[in-house]
Amino acid sequence: MRDPGRNLAVEVVTMNDSYDVVIVGGGAAGLSAALVLGRARRRVAVVDAGEPRNAPAAALHGFLSRDGMAPADLLAAGRREVTGYGVEIIEDKVLTAEPGSTAEPGFTVRLAGGRVLTARQLLVTTGLRDELPDIPGLTERWGDDVVACPYCHGYEVRDQPLGVVASGAMAAMKALLVRNWSADVVLFPGTDPLAPEDADRLAARGIRVEPGEVTRVVAADGKVTGVEVAGRTVPRTALFVQPEFVPADTLLRDLGCEVTEQGWVRADRTGATSVPGVWAAGNVVDPMAQLISAAGAASVAAGMINHELVLADAEDALAA
Repeated sequence: MRDPGRNLAVEVVTMNDSYDVVIVGGGAAGLSAALVLGRARRRVAVVDAGEPRNAPAAALHGFLSRDGMAPADLLAAGRREVTGYGVEIIEDKVLTAEPGSTAEPGFTVRLAGGRVLTARQLLVTTGLRDELPDIPGLTERWGDDVVACPYCHGYEVRDQPLGVVASGAMAAMKALLVRNWSADVVLFPGTDPLAPEDADRLAARGIRVEPGEVTRVVAADGKVTGVEVAGRTVPRTALFVQPEFVPADTLLRDLGCEVTEQGWVRADRTGATSVPGVWAAGNVVDPMAQLISAAGAASVAAGMINHELVLADAEDALAA
Protein backbone atom coordinates (compact mmCIF):
# COMPACT_ATOMS: atom_id res chain seq x y z
CA MET A 1 0.00 0.00 0.00
CA ARG A 2 1.25 3.47 -0.85
CA ASP A 3 2.38 5.57 2.09
CA PRO A 4 -0.19 8.42 2.26
CA GLY A 5 2.48 10.73 3.61
CA ARG A 6 4.77 10.29 0.62
CA ASN A 7 5.09 13.16 -1.83
CA LEU A 8 3.17 11.95 -4.89
CA ALA A 9 5.15 14.23 -7.17
CA VAL A 10 8.29 12.26 -6.38
CA GLU A 11 6.53 9.04 -7.43
CA VAL A 12 6.10 10.17 -11.03
CA VAL A 13 8.63 8.41 -13.25
CA THR A 14 9.27 10.16 -16.54
CA MET A 15 10.33 8.45 -19.73
CA ASN A 16 13.82 9.80 -19.06
CA ASP A 17 13.93 7.74 -15.87
CA SER A 18 12.87 4.46 -17.54
CA TYR A 19 15.69 2.09 -18.47
CA ASP A 20 16.19 -1.35 -19.87
CA VAL A 21 18.83 -1.96 -17.20
CA VAL A 22 19.86 -0.16 -14.05
CA ILE A 23 23.34 -1.15 -12.86
CA VAL A 24 24.02 -0.48 -9.19
CA GLY A 25 27.74 0.07 -8.71
CA GLY A 26 30.08 1.90 -11.07
CA GLY A 27 33.37 0.09 -10.61
CA ALA A 28 35.17 -2.03 -13.18
CA ALA A 29 32.41 -4.66 -13.07
CA GLY A 30 29.50 -2.26 -13.44
CA LEU A 31 31.17 -0.27 -16.21
CA SER A 32 32.14 -3.44 -18.11
CA ALA A 33 28.51 -4.54 -18.08
CA ALA A 34 27.42 -1.06 -19.13
CA LEU A 35 29.81 -1.18 -22.09
CA VAL A 36 28.32 -4.44 -23.37
CA LEU A 37 24.75 -3.26 -22.88
CA GLY A 38 25.39 0.20 -24.33
CA ARG A 39 26.86 -1.38 -27.45
CA ALA A 40 23.77 -3.59 -27.59
CA ARG A 41 21.77 -0.35 -27.88
CA ARG A 42 20.09 -0.77 -24.53
CA ARG A 43 19.04 2.19 -22.41
CA VAL A 44 21.26 1.87 -19.35
CA ALA A 45 21.87 3.82 -16.15
CA VAL A 46 24.82 3.19 -13.84
CA VAL A 47 24.20 4.42 -10.30
CA ASP A 48 27.49 4.92 -8.50
CA ALA A 49 27.88 5.95 -4.86
CA GLY A 50 31.57 6.76 -5.39
CA GLU A 51 32.98 4.30 -2.84
CA PRO A 52 35.41 2.04 -4.77
CA ARG A 53 37.06 -0.70 -2.73
CA ASN A 54 40.50 -0.05 -4.24
CA ALA A 55 40.48 3.72 -3.66
CA PRO A 56 43.30 3.56 -1.05
CA ALA A 57 45.65 1.88 -3.56
CA ALA A 58 47.96 4.00 -5.69
CA ALA A 59 47.85 1.54 -8.59
CA LEU A 60 45.96 -1.51 -9.81
CA HIS A 61 47.70 -4.63 -11.05
CA GLY A 62 46.94 -7.79 -12.98
CA PHE A 63 44.53 -6.08 -15.39
CA LEU A 64 45.89 -6.73 -18.88
CA SER A 65 46.88 -3.49 -20.68
CA ARG A 66 46.12 -1.42 -17.54
CA ASP A 67 48.74 -2.77 -15.13
CA GLY A 68 50.05 -0.01 -12.87
CA MET A 69 47.22 2.38 -13.70
CA ALA A 70 45.68 4.48 -10.93
CA PRO A 71 42.25 3.06 -10.01
CA ALA A 72 40.59 6.44 -10.49
CA ASP A 73 42.06 6.71 -13.99
CA LEU A 74 40.60 3.32 -14.96
CA LEU A 75 37.16 4.39 -13.81
CA ALA A 76 37.43 7.71 -15.64
CA ALA A 77 38.40 5.94 -18.86
CA GLY A 78 35.56 3.47 -18.39
CA ARG A 79 33.05 6.26 -17.90
CA ARG A 80 34.20 7.98 -21.06
CA GLU A 81 33.78 4.76 -23.03
CA VAL A 82 30.31 3.85 -21.78
CA THR A 83 28.85 7.35 -22.05
CA GLY A 84 29.98 7.29 -25.68
CA TYR A 85 27.36 4.58 -26.19
CA GLY A 86 24.61 6.52 -24.46
CA VAL A 87 24.94 5.05 -20.98
CA GLU A 88 23.93 7.48 -18.24
CA ILE A 89 26.13 7.76 -15.13
CA ILE A 90 24.20 8.82 -12.03
CA GLU A 91 26.30 9.80 -9.02
CA ASP A 92 23.98 8.81 -6.21
CA LYS A 93 23.20 6.00 -3.81
CA VAL A 94 20.41 3.47 -4.27
CA LEU A 95 18.18 3.29 -1.22
CA THR A 96 15.73 0.60 -2.33
CA ALA A 97 14.77 -1.49 -5.33
CA GLU A 98 11.25 -2.84 -5.42
CA PRO A 99 9.94 -5.49 -7.83
CA GLY A 100 6.91 -4.68 -9.93
CA SER A 101 3.82 -6.74 -10.53
CA THR A 102 2.65 -9.23 -13.15
CA ALA A 103 0.88 -6.40 -14.93
CA GLU A 104 3.87 -4.06 -14.63
CA PRO A 105 7.04 -6.13 -14.34
CA GLY A 106 10.45 -4.69 -13.66
CA PHE A 107 11.83 -2.71 -10.74
CA THR A 108 11.42 0.67 -9.13
CA VAL A 109 14.76 2.04 -7.94
CA ARG A 110 14.78 4.88 -5.43
CA LEU A 111 17.87 7.04 -5.03
CA ALA A 112 19.06 9.01 -2.00
CA GLY A 113 18.79 12.23 -4.00
CA GLY A 114 15.05 11.67 -4.52
CA ARG A 115 15.12 10.44 -8.09
CA VAL A 116 13.06 7.35 -8.95
CA LEU A 117 14.09 5.05 -11.80
CA THR A 118 12.40 2.10 -13.39
CA ALA A 119 14.28 -0.84 -14.87
CA ARG A 120 13.30 -3.95 -16.75
CA GLN A 121 16.36 -5.73 -15.37
CA LEU A 122 18.65 -4.98 -12.43
CA LEU A 123 22.38 -5.73 -12.14
CA VAL A 124 24.13 -5.27 -8.79
CA THR A 125 27.92 -4.84 -8.78
CA THR A 126 28.37 -3.11 -5.43
CA GLY A 127 31.41 -5.16 -4.36
CA LEU A 128 32.53 -5.59 -0.77
CA ARG A 129 34.35 -3.77 1.98
CA ASP A 130 37.49 -4.92 3.78
CA GLU A 131 36.97 -5.02 7.53
CA LEU A 132 40.50 -4.70 8.88
CA PRO A 133 41.92 -6.20 12.07
CA ASP A 134 41.67 -3.80 15.01
CA ILE A 135 45.40 -3.16 15.34
CA PRO A 136 46.72 0.37 16.04
CA GLY A 137 48.68 1.80 13.13
CA LEU A 138 47.36 -0.68 10.57
CA THR A 139 44.53 1.34 9.04
CA GLU A 140 46.79 4.35 8.47
CA ARG A 141 49.05 2.31 6.16
CA TRP A 142 46.24 0.38 4.43
CA GLY A 143 46.51 0.38 0.65
CA ASP A 144 50.16 1.42 0.72
CA ASP A 145 52.54 -0.95 2.48
CA VAL A 146 49.76 -2.81 4.31
CA VAL A 147 47.76 -4.79 1.76
CA ALA A 148 45.70 -7.96 1.42
CA CYS A 149 46.31 -9.54 -1.97
CA PRO A 150 49.80 -10.75 -2.96
CA TYR A 151 48.70 -11.16 -6.57
CA CYS A 152 47.75 -7.48 -6.63
CA HIS A 153 50.70 -6.04 -4.71
CA GLY A 154 53.29 -8.76 -4.08
CA TYR A 155 55.56 -7.86 -6.97
CA GLU A 156 55.94 -4.28 -5.77
CA VAL A 157 57.41 -5.47 -2.42
CA ARG A 158 59.37 -8.44 -3.76
CA ASP A 159 62.53 -9.50 -1.92
CA GLN A 160 61.72 -7.26 1.05
CA PRO A 161 61.27 -8.33 4.69
CA LEU A 162 57.55 -9.14 4.63
CA GLY A 163 55.07 -9.88 7.36
CA VAL A 164 51.76 -11.74 7.26
CA VAL A 165 49.25 -10.75 9.93
CA ALA A 166 46.61 -13.47 9.81
CA SER A 167 44.94 -15.89 12.18
CA GLY A 168 42.76 -18.93 11.85
CA ALA A 169 42.77 -21.76 9.34
CA MET A 170 44.08 -19.70 6.41
CA ALA A 171 47.03 -18.03 8.19
CA ALA A 172 49.65 -20.59 7.15
CA MET A 173 48.37 -20.71 3.58
CA LYS A 174 48.61 -16.92 3.30
CA ALA A 175 52.20 -16.98 4.53
CA LEU A 176 53.12 -19.79 2.13
CA LEU A 177 51.62 -17.78 -0.69
CA VAL A 178 53.52 -14.60 0.20
CA ARG A 179 56.74 -16.64 0.36
CA ASN A 180 56.63 -16.74 -3.44
CA TRP A 181 57.61 -13.04 -3.50
CA SER A 182 60.29 -13.00 -0.80
CA ALA A 183 62.57 -15.39 1.06
CA ASP A 184 62.18 -13.28 4.22
CA VAL A 185 58.63 -13.84 5.48
CA VAL A 186 57.37 -13.78 9.06
CA LEU A 187 53.90 -15.00 10.03
CA PHE A 188 52.13 -13.29 12.94
CA PRO A 189 49.29 -15.73 13.75
CA GLY A 190 48.18 -13.99 16.94
CA THR A 191 47.26 -16.29 19.78
CA ASP A 192 45.80 -19.02 17.57
CA PRO A 193 47.90 -22.21 17.63
CA LEU A 194 49.09 -23.57 14.31
CA ALA A 195 48.26 -27.10 13.24
CA PRO A 196 51.38 -29.32 13.35
CA GLU A 197 51.27 -29.93 9.60
CA ASP A 198 51.08 -26.17 8.96
CA ALA A 199 54.04 -25.52 11.23
CA ASP A 200 56.04 -28.15 9.35
CA ARG A 201 55.25 -26.59 5.97
CA LEU A 202 56.19 -23.12 7.18
CA ALA A 203 59.46 -24.35 8.62
CA ALA A 204 60.27 -26.23 5.41
CA ARG A 205 59.84 -23.00 3.45
CA GLY A 206 61.93 -20.96 5.87
CA ILE A 207 59.00 -18.91 7.17
CA ARG A 208 59.47 -17.71 10.73
CA VAL A 209 56.50 -17.67 13.12
CA GLU A 210 56.14 -14.96 15.76
CA PRO A 211 53.20 -15.96 17.97
CA GLY A 212 51.44 -13.64 20.41
CA GLU A 213 49.04 -10.74 20.27
CA VAL A 214 49.95 -8.13 17.67
CA THR A 215 49.61 -4.82 19.50
CA ARG A 216 50.77 -2.29 16.90
CA VAL A 217 52.01 -1.72 13.37
CA VAL A 218 55.10 0.45 13.72
CA ALA A 219 55.78 3.14 11.13
CA ALA A 220 58.26 5.97 10.66
CA ASP A 221 58.47 8.67 7.98
CA GLY A 222 55.27 7.37 6.39
CA LYS A 223 56.50 3.79 6.00
CA VAL A 224 55.99 0.53 7.87
CA THR A 225 59.06 -0.42 9.86
CA GLY A 226 57.87 -3.31 11.98
CA VAL A 227 55.25 -5.21 13.94
CA GLU A 228 54.93 -5.01 17.69
CA VAL A 229 54.07 -8.43 19.11
CA ALA A 230 54.22 -9.71 22.69
CA GLY A 231 56.31 -6.75 23.83
CA ARG A 232 58.92 -6.86 21.08
CA THR A 233 59.19 -5.27 17.64
CA VAL A 234 59.91 -7.41 14.61
CA PRO A 235 61.34 -5.31 11.72
CA ARG A 236 59.27 -5.53 8.50
CA THR A 237 58.86 -3.17 5.54
CA ALA A 238 55.49 -4.37 4.20
CA LEU A 239 52.60 -6.39 5.57
CA PHE A 240 49.91 -8.64 4.17
CA VAL A 241 46.79 -8.88 6.30
CA GLN A 242 43.65 -10.98 6.17
CA PRO A 243 40.63 -8.67 6.32
CA GLU A 244 37.12 -9.92 6.78
CA PHE A 245 35.28 -9.59 3.47
CA VAL A 246 31.86 -8.01 3.99
CA PRO A 247 29.69 -7.98 0.85
CA ALA A 248 27.72 -4.83 0.08
CA ASP A 249 24.66 -6.96 -0.62
CA THR A 250 21.87 -5.26 1.34
CA LEU A 251 19.99 -4.48 -1.85
CA LEU A 252 20.13 -8.11 -3.01
CA ARG A 253 19.04 -9.44 0.36
CA ASP A 254 16.16 -6.97 0.57
CA LEU A 255 15.00 -8.23 -2.83
CA GLY A 256 14.87 -11.75 -1.40
CA CYS A 257 17.86 -13.27 -3.19
CA GLU A 258 18.90 -16.69 -1.95
CA VAL A 259 22.02 -16.83 0.22
CA THR A 260 24.58 -19.65 0.35
CA GLU A 261 25.61 -21.53 3.49
CA GLN A 262 28.72 -19.35 3.53
CA GLY A 263 26.55 -16.23 3.81
CA TRP A 264 26.99 -14.86 0.29
CA VAL A 265 24.19 -14.15 -2.18
CA ARG A 266 23.98 -17.02 -4.64
CA ALA A 267 24.55 -16.21 -8.31
CA ASP A 268 25.16 -18.72 -11.08
CA ARG A 269 27.95 -18.49 -13.64
CA THR A 270 25.86 -16.08 -15.72
CA GLY A 271 25.23 -13.75 -12.78
CA ALA A 272 21.58 -14.75 -12.35
CA THR A 273 20.30 -14.75 -8.77
CA SER A 274 17.27 -16.64 -7.46
CA VAL A 275 15.06 -13.60 -8.14
CA PRO A 276 14.02 -13.25 -11.81
CA GLY A 277 15.40 -10.08 -13.35
CA VAL A 278 18.01 -9.56 -10.61
CA TRP A 279 21.64 -10.20 -11.50
CA ALA A 280 24.89 -9.82 -9.58
CA ALA A 281 28.57 -9.90 -10.49
CA GLY A 282 31.96 -9.23 -8.97
CA ASN A 283 32.93 -9.11 -5.31
CA VAL A 284 29.36 -8.67 -4.08
CA VAL A 285 28.87 -12.39 -4.77
CA ASP A 286 32.46 -13.61 -5.21
CA PRO A 287 35.00 -12.59 -2.54
CA MET A 288 37.88 -14.05 -4.55
CA ALA A 289 37.23 -12.09 -7.74
CA GLN A 290 40.04 -9.79 -8.75
CA LEU A 291 39.47 -6.65 -10.80
CA ILE A 292 39.78 -8.31 -14.18
CA SER A 293 37.68 -11.37 -13.27
CA ALA A 294 34.97 -9.18 -11.74
CA ALA A 295 34.85 -7.19 -14.97
CA GLY A 296 34.67 -10.42 -16.97
CA ALA A 297 31.84 -11.82 -14.85
CA ALA A 298 29.87 -8.61 -15.32
CA SER A 299 30.44 -8.76 -19.06
CA VAL A 300 28.96 -12.28 -19.12
CA ALA A 301 26.00 -11.12 -17.05
CA ALA A 302 25.40 -8.22 -19.43
CA GLY A 303 25.21 -10.58 -22.39
CA MET A 304 22.68 -12.77 -20.61
CA ILE A 305 20.64 -9.75 -19.55
CA ASN A 306 20.45 -8.61 -23.15
CA HIS A 307 19.44 -12.16 -24.13
CA GLU A 308 16.53 -11.97 -21.65
CA LEU A 309 15.49 -8.58 -23.01
CA VAL A 310 15.59 -9.83 -26.60
CA LEU A 311 13.23 -12.68 -25.72
CA ALA A 312 10.94 -10.32 -23.82
CA ASP A 313 10.87 -7.93 -26.80
CA ALA A 314 9.90 -10.81 -29.07
CA GLU A 315 7.09 -11.89 -26.73
CA ASP A 316 5.79 -8.31 -26.59
CA ALA A 317 5.83 -8.15 -30.38
CA LEU A 318 3.89 -11.40 -30.62
CA ALA A 319 1.31 -10.16 -28.12
CA ALA A 320 0.88 -6.95 -30.10
